[in-house]
Order: sequence, then C-alpha cells, then structure tokens
Amino acid sequence: MFSPIAPAIALRRSAAELRRNSLRCRRGLLTLAIETSCDDTSVAIVEKSNTDSSPKAKIHFLENITADSRAHRGIHPILALESHQESMANLVNKALKSLPATKEGQPSIYLADGSTRRRPDFISATRGPGMRSNLSVGLDTGKALSVAWQIPMVGVHHMQAHLLTPRLVSCLENAAAENGKNDTSTSTSTSSVGSAASPRSHSSQSSFPAAIQSSEDIAIGEALDKSAREIIPAELLSEATNTMYAKTLEKFVFPNGAADFGDYKPPLNRGEEVANMKKQSGYGWSVTVPFANTRALQLSFSSIASMVNKIVKARSESLSHLERVELGRETMRVCFEHLASRTIIALEQLRLSHVGDEEVKTLVVSGGVAANRFLMAVLRSFLDVRGFGGVRIVAPPPYLCTDNAAMIGWAGIEMFEAGWETGLGVRALRKWTLDPEAEDGGVLGPGGWVKRDV
Repeated sequence: MFSPIAPAIALRRSAAELRRNSLRCRRGLLTLAIETSCDDTSVAIVEKSNTDSSPKAKIHFLENITADSRAHRGIHPILALESHQESMANLVNKALKSLPATKEGQPSIYLADGSTRRRPDFISATRGPGMRSNLSVGLDTGKALSVAWQIPMVGVHHMQAHLLTPRLVSCLENAAAENGKNDTSTSTSTSSVGSAASPRSHSSQSSFPAAIQSSEDIAIGEALDKSAREIIPAELLSEATNTMYAKTLEKFVFPNGAADFGDYKPPLNRGEEVANMKKQSGYGWSVTVPFANTRALQLSFSSIASMVNKIVKARSESLSHLERVELGRETMRVCFEHLASRTIIALEQLRLSHVGDEEVKTLVVSGGVAANRFLMAVLRSFLDVRGFGGVRIVAPPPYLCTDNAAMIGWAGIEMFEAGWETGLGVRALRKWTLDPEAEDGGVLGPGGWVKRDV
C-alpha cells in the first residue's frame, strides 16, 4: 500500500479545464520531453494518439548531445554539466521547429520566423535518479517552459521510462503498420508488447510491483565499461568516439556478431552453474560468477570489474590480443549468466507462488545493455533449457535503449494519462527507487505529485 501523497502545490482548475484535460487524454497527447540525468543532453517531441483500433505513437523529434569525456576515460561530472548548460537551450530551440502544425481549435505557439506550431499539452522532464546538478538543468528548463506556455509538467522517473520503452515501441509499430510502412527504425524482434499493465493503472498503487531484485553495488553497464577500459588495447580505446566502452568491447570480442558466439552453451541446471562458478581459462585465470552457489535474489557486479582489473595488472606485459578477446568474452559471459541465473530463480519463485495463475509470458529487457546481442543470446538460452522456453524476450531497438528523451516523453504521457502532474516547486532526486515498498515510496513516493481527475 502507498502512503497518502501530500502534493507540494495544489493546482486549482475550473471544471471546464478539467474536462478539456480529460478529452485531450482520450484523443491523444503531445509532449516536449527533456533528459539530462547523466552525460546525454536529449530533447524529444513525442505524440500519442488514441484510436478505436490501437494506440499509436510518433516521435516528431529526437536528438542527443553527449559530453565528450574520452580524455577522462569515463563520465566526468563537471564536463557533463557544462555540456548540458551549453546544449540544452539550443536543442529545445531546434526541436520547436518539429512541433506539428496547428489545427483549428488547437492552442499554438509562435516561432521566431512568425510561423505557428501546436503547443504541447505538457512538459516531460527527468526528475531522477541521476546526477542532481545535471538533472536540475533539464528540470528547470522544463519548469520554465511550463510557466511560459502555461501548461503542466511531469517530473519523470528515469528508470520507469526505461521500463516503459517497449510500450512506446509497440505504439510506434502500430502507427507504422497503419501507414503501410516497414519502418525498420522502430521495429523490434516482436510485433507487440503484451506484458505490461494498462497505462492508466498508474493511478493506483497496486500497479507498481515491488522490485524483485537489484544490484547491491554497481550496475551491469558500469561493470562492463570498467572492464572494457582494462581489456581493450590502448590504441583501439583511443579511437573510440564516445565513452560507451561496453559497446566497444562487444565489437572487439565479437567482431562477426552472433557468428562468434554460436558455440555458447548455458548451464543446464543449478549443479552446472555451481561447477562453472570459477571456470579456469587456458591462461590460468578465472572470473568468478557472483552468488553462483546460492539461490539468493541478489545481484552484484563490482567484483567482476575488480577481478578483471587484477588479471590485466598481473599479466599486462604478456597479455596478447587473443587473451584479451577471451577475457572480454568471459567477462560478458559471467555478467550475463549472473543476470540470467537470478532471472530464472525469480521466474521459478513466481511460478510457485502463482500456482494455477497465468504464467509470465514476456521478459522485457531495457536500458543501455539491452542493445548487447550476446546478452540476448545468453538470456534466450537460459530460458530455453530451464523450462521457460515459452517466455518471449522483448527489447527496444538500440537507439531507444540508451538514455534518450523519447522514453521520458512516453513515461510522461503514461503518467499524465493516469492523472499525475508535478508541482513547479520540485527538486531533482539523486536517488529514487521504483519499489513502492522501499523507504522513499517508489515512483509516487516523493512529494510534489499533483493528482487531477481523469
């Protein structure tokens, strides 16, 4: 159960205005969205239209500018903040030209060239979690636009946005199918997403399930980035165009894609997992799978990055290209098998606790690492050999896996449809869980939410 929420600002609206908001939600919504949680400055214009057949979505504009922190071999907080400050206003100004043309009866805004564009129904801006200073750049920009255009704002939970991205993809596909187009830029491995609850269910606390498991230390992507900086030869690392080193590592160890991991075989049972917990390579080192000898729903990735660092330091003078490739593949295998193993345990527990109920049919994988093809191969293999062959895996296309404002706009749309807005007095949140049972109350826990009738 959620505890009652005390809004920071009580918004008074006339009955007529509330009816107009309700009508907008039913026919569709347009939002300008902002994302600045880390080192990507991103702005998007996202529209959802509701029809009798199926909901549809369109991304009118999406652009990212990433801070160049390559000299620091990773995200540099000050450089990221300065990049947000330099890029934000220019990106918003550029995005305005992509707002849809105004139709009769729709509110509009005027551009510098004298033309008019449809005014967004509300602003979506990432409120957290993330770097507080960086978040504040986007959140304050959102507040300013909200005040200038006299429209509401939704402060979006970054991780919730990642989780809802497959529903955005499904609606993009609906729109492409209606238009008779084969739009590969928005296609995924499946034609629909059937695992999520109704978008409007966010209006009740029961729609936010407790988190089953989360990392106790660092994220899997951070572990892979740190490992990649050790494994990839210096000359190749210097050629990287960004600090997404995990992606560079994948290309380095699997240059031919799926053809290079075709001989992968998952452990058939828990016994094999334990036996392979510390599999020794031909070079004498091993990378231990965390918690392999337990069934605890725990995730931990920091030890993997630490082990890689020790291996590279110990063998720096004799580390050949082939050994680096093997170490990279083993690092990914250990990370992904650790994640897959905990996923299987969670699915088994859900099966036991919901005897007679409909089983889980879809596994949604979202976030930056979801773009890794080897991860998908490992997860698929685990599901197939461990009794969950009927579970589909759904992941967004790569351009929507990394941090982007389109997912922020979509999450904002879902929350706005459910009747939630954010007061203008809210501040950025460095930490913010998804779990309603957590101390902070999950998505709806922090103050500042404003509930309106829908």
